[in-house]
Amino acid sequence: MKFGVADYGMNVWYGGNWDLRGRLEDLKGIGMDGIECLSCQDAADAVYKAAEFRRLGMDFATVECGSSRSYHMLLTAAFGKEYVWLAPGDMSRRTPFDVFCRRANAYVEGAAKLGIKAALHNHLGTRVQDQQEIFDFMNAVPGAYLLLDVGHVHGAGGNNTEIIEKFHDRIIAVHFKDVFIKDESKGLDDWGNRLRFCELGGGNSNFDLEGPCEALKKYRYDKWVLVEHDTHLRDPLIDLKKSLDILKGIFK
Repeated sequence: MKFGVADYGMNVWYGGNWDLRGRLEDLKGIGMDGIECLSCQDAADAVYKAAEFRRLGMDFATVECGSSRSYHMLLTAAFGKEYVWLAPGDMSRRTPFDVFCRRANAYVEGAAKLGIKAALHNHLGTRVQDQQEIFDFMNAVPGAYLLLDVGHVHGAGGNNTEIIEKFHDRIIAVHFKDVFIKDESKGLDDWGNRLRFCELGGGNSNFDLEGPCEALKKYRYDKWVLVEHDTHLRDPLIDLKKSLDILKGIFK
C-alpha cells in the first residue's frame, strides 16, 4: 500500500505547482509516498519530472499530459503505471448517460490495448456523481475500474461501504477527505456552495470513515490511499499530515 496526495487543493492554495522538487520534499517530509498524478506538458517534460520523483524516492500513480487524453494513456503505459483517469469526452451532467457509457466502453478498450486500466472518478457535478449512478455505470461499462472518492459519495448521500462491498475487486485507488456542510439549503446542483471538502475529522456531516476503511481491510486492499483536501484554510501540509496520520493508523 502506498500513501499519497491528490494535490488539486494544494494547487488551489498556492495558485499552481511552481516547484515540483520542493513539493515532493515537503510531502516526503510528512510521510507521503508520492502524488497521484504526474502532470506534464509533453513527453520530455514527463521524463524530466519522473526523474525528479525517482531522485527523491517518491512515486506517482498515473500521468496527466496537457489536454491530450491519448497522451495520458501512452505515458501512463510507458512508465508502467496501472491506471489512467477515465475521461471519454464531456464529463458534465449535460451528457446523456447512455452516450457517456458508450464513449467510456471505447475508452476502456483503448486503455486495455496499452495494458492499463481506465478508472472512473466519481465526482459531484459530473455525469456519475451518486451511488446509484456508480452502480449503473459499473454495470454498463464492465471493463472500467473505480477511483473511489469517499467524500464525493458521502456528499451525494451515498454509502461508501456498500460500494466497496459490491465493487471491491474493481477499486483501483481511493481518495479520502471529510465533508463540511456550509449551507444545507443548497442542492447538489449547487454543491460548491452546499459543502466543502476538508481534512479527516474536520467535517460536520457525520462522515463515516471507519466503515469504508474496514471494508477495504476486509478485502486486503493494497493499492494507493490518496488524501485530497479540495479546500485548504491554512498551510496544506498541516491538514494533509493530520489526515495521513489517521489513515496510517488505520491501515498499518
